[in-house]
Amino acid sequence: MHQQSEKALTSSVCGYGALRRAMRSVGQLYDQALAPTGINTAQFNLLRTVEKLGNPTQSELASDMVMDLSALGHTLKPLIRDGFLSLEKDPGDGRRRIVTLTKDGRDKLKEAKLFWKPTQRRFESTVGTAASNELLALLDHLASPAFRETFSK
Repeated sequence: MHQQSEKALTSSVCGYGALRRAMRSVGQLYDQALAPTGINTAQFNLLRTVEKLGNPTQSELASDMVMDLSALGHTLKPLIRDGFLSLEKDPGDGRRRIVTLTKDGRDKLKEAKLFWKPTQRRFESTVGTAASNELLALLDHLASPAFRETFSK
């Protein structure tokens, strides 16, 4: 019986289930690495994405992160509360909100990168550099609008 349940844990027949299981497993490793910074991997990735995009609107940020606005709002709240991000009305269009990385947010991101970089190197060395690059390319493709459009047909 134990062999069957172990086999069930290592054999996937569903793309979604396998991705979620892998995401939880790897996410736990990255969360452990980032724990001393007081932010988790979701928050780290959100801060990095804001840094990458400059001063995105909430909609632009949600689109880039492939999140709906309510989930994004939930993730933004503690980062705004802790002073790492600010959310202000767009001066050109009061209906839009601009997300900005604050000085404290830049400092927190710089600190977190010190913990993230060796973790990312361990991931790459464990998976292999070529396989890691292939995996990242595949995951970027799966998150792309083009994939979603093709899948939906």
